[in-house]
Amino acid sequence: MNFNPIILSIPVFFILIGFELLVDKIHNRSNYRFNDAITNISCGIGEQVTGVFFKLIVVTLYTVLFERYSFFKIPVNWATGIILFVGVDFFYYWFHRYSHVVNLFWGGHVVHHQSEEYNLSVALRQGWFQKFFSFGFYLPLALIGFDPIQFITVASLVTLYQFWIHTKSIDKMGVLELVLNTPSHHRVHHGVNPKYIDKNHAGTLIIWDKMFGTFQVEEEEPIYGITHPINTWDPLSANLHHWKLMYHGLKEMRGTKDKLKYIFMPPGWKPSYIGNSGTLVNAEPYTKFDTSVSNSVNYYVLFQYAITLVGATFFLMNASKLSFADKLIACCAVILSIVNFSSLLESKKYAVIVEVLRILLLCLVLIAYFQFYDIGFLFSISLWATVSGWWLVKI
Repeated sequence: MNFNPIILSIPVFFILIGFELLVDKIHNRSNYRFNDAITNISCGIGEQVTGVFFKLIVVTLYTVLFERYSFFKIPVNWATGIILFVGVDFFYYWFHRYSHVVNLFWGGHVVHHQSEEYNLSVALRQGWFQKFFSFGFYLPLALIGFDPIQFITVASLVTLYQFWIHTKSIDKMGVLELVLNTPSHHRVHHGVNPKYIDKNHAGTLIIWDKMFGTFQVEEEEPIYGITHPINTWDPLSANLHHWKLMYHGLKEMRGTKDKLKYIFMPPGWKPSYIGNSGTLVNAEPYTKFDTSVSNSVNYYVLFQYAITLVGATFFLMNASKLSFADKLIACCAVILSIVNFSSLLESKKYAVIVEVLRILLLCLVLIAYFQFYDIGFLFSISLWATVSGWWLVKI
């Protein structure tokens, strides 16, 4: 079983999301929309299952640098852990800052900012390709000599800290605001109000923003989202959207110099012969993207989503025991599921047909993989398929 603090924290994430939903209900607030929250969590699930492949590359590179080229071999203890925590947080600040001001890097990070709501589910909305741009910022820690396992653990803790700051339920926190990144500081970071754009990049310690001139206190209520909304619940499209824009943008550029500038300049930059759109937007209130489906569809998606979430968690906890082919099949099954759930929420014409095929395909894969013909197992699979089919006919 993999020891991954983030995977082990999944039940805690959902308990806290449930608690926030309860608080919103008590105070008659509407900080959650079902379709938006499902998409946020889907992006997180996709990041974790694709990470089974992608993270191996990142961890391997860090380990090779540590073992062959590090200047020291720093011992693993609580004191070096604290030093490493500060180091990871420092380099996270610079990765995060450059992810907002370099168009290429923004492609990996933009997914996290796409939601037009702000709640704990947004914390789980992560880009599937972000790790390819973030890992390079941490490599100096390998060269200094911090142990790979200690690094992975500390980096996970820095990530876990940032979960709770994605909420409107906590106001300003007094003296803690001076040192720590808080919900108030991070709400600013997610705002598209002109004064809030590219501010408060901290992970755990807000001192980095104050030291390097990117701090902004929360004043008027932020407006959430990105400057050019994607208008879809599809997690795959959410992760590919920016790369499609970059592909078409590069085709507009006339020479190598402008192509390179387009890649490494801030998002929104274009040469004068195209029209430099800049990055500022009108942050007046606007109509959020939304779709409307029946309660039956919503409950069906919730039912199937719970099953998919359990399956994805089981896969992540046992991925180290699986062959590459098994991992690939499981990853594709999860992505197919979460993508088609979004199609159901958008009432796509093909969604029900694909869902029927998905159910049948998963039944065959489960039976073939486990080669477990116990009557109880077969009955459970058959019952799931039957209930799913009956429900799909009703919707």
